[in-house]
Amino acid sequence: MVLMSIDPGDSAVATPDSASDPAPRLTPEDTQRIIALAMDFAREGRTEDLMEFIDHGLPVDTLDHEANTPLMLAAYHGHQETVTALLARGADVDARNTRDQSIVAGAMFKGEDAIVRQLIEAGADLDVGTPTARQAAVLFGREHLLAD
Repeated sequence: MVLMSIDPGDSAVATPDSASDPAPRLTPEDTQRIIALAMDFAREGRTEDLMEFIDHGLPVDTLDHEANTPLMLAAYHGHQETVTALLARGADVDARNTRDQSIVAGAMFKGEDAIVRQLIEAGADLDVGTPTARQAAVLFGREHLLAD
């Protein structure tokens, strides 16, 4: 079995089970393919496949080319099981992408009420991002989600 780890510098290392085997390095292209697959798994709600990547070394808060995280994509596309699994592995509920969009505001925009509640329970900051989740709630008639 080969285990994969990706460091923050976008270089990945495949680590064999056997300590005697040298660890082959993944190319930057291979690393980008792995990240793209992980993001597709998040978008599609393929929780088991995504968790396999994360459990074998892919950082839970891996970023795509627009700074979206798997949690952001799973929440936006309404995959509550995937959101639950990512939160259990420590995903950052306050990550924002290159457009300064927050995860909770994106879920609010999409009408994913159960996921919005889940993100709030996990500690999502309602006052970060553009628009903030509070502003999104007003814009999209979801103020009820902000009530305690």
